Amino acid sequence: MLDLRRLRYFLMVAQELHFGRAALRLHLAQPPLTRQISALEAELGFRLFQRSSRAVSLTSEGQAFLPYARAVLEQMELAQAIAGKLASGCAGQLTLGFASSIALSSLFSEAIRVFGQRFPEVELSLIEGASASQWPQIIDGRIDIGFSRLHPGSGHDGLDTLALADEELIAAIPSADPLAALAEVSLAQLSERPLIRFPDDYGSGLNQIQDRLYHDAGVRLVPGASGRQITSIIALVAAGQGVALVPRCTAALALAGVTYRPVENRQARASLLLHTRRQGRSKVVDGFIAIVRELVGSPP
Repeated sequence: MLDLRRLRYFLMVAQELHFGRAALRLHLAQPPLTRQISALEAELGFRLFQRSSRAVSLTSEGQAFLPYARAVLEQMELAQAIAGKLASGCAGQLTLGFASSIALSSLFSEAIRVFGQRFPEVELSLIEGASASQWPQIIDGRIDIGFSRLHPGSGHDGLDTLALADEELIAAIPSADPLAALAEVSLAQLSERPLIRFPDDYGSGLNQIQDRLYHDAGVRLVPGASGRQITSIIALVAAGQGVALVPRCTAALALAGVTYRPVENRQARASLLLHTRRQGRSKVVDGFIAIVRELVGSPP
């Protein structure tokens, strides 16, 4: 393997075409520099320089070798710079998983915006998926950070979960429905309509919250049509297929034919949770978490 130090010496002599000046710039005595160049030539198997008492010039082989030596050192310097950024958490990749409704959360978008400003050299990828589908992907490394509304159950001991906030749930009602004219609605009133939600096998945190709220209120939940994204659920409400119980951030979807109303039940709230691997977290992940903590005012 070529000695990188000798390649640097070669480039300096090739630039100066004078061993004395090159030695000064390298902070070396001239004899050691001459010996290092001779050793490099022996290693390569050809002469790099033509030497005379009056001039130094590159041989044809030295001239041909020059751009390759320069490229090797440039790549090494680049690798060292990238290594430093990776070590400090300023470069790399970050994959975020998120449940459908969380994409509408101002905290989620603001965290991404601030992260992009502070870590411009980190490549960010987003993967949408149900809460339960995120956990195995976080543990096996396909996702670095997951945002959901559901606490991991047993069997996911490799996860750390940080509670960020609670968000009010509101009712999305077809605008032609009489309930849309009320200032707020009750779960009993909503139970008279089909509830549009995620499929039962989707692993949605919202579904579990809805099941608990209806059960605790002593009213029957009538399942209606289902959608795998919050946008499709609201589209079904606009089509008059039923009502939906969604986080307040969903009101950003101002779709014609949909009216949003508060729910009387003050327990109608959904948690916003952040999940990470317990072991082997990168500094990039720690940097993103620090930003999220800063935005929610949580101590480190």
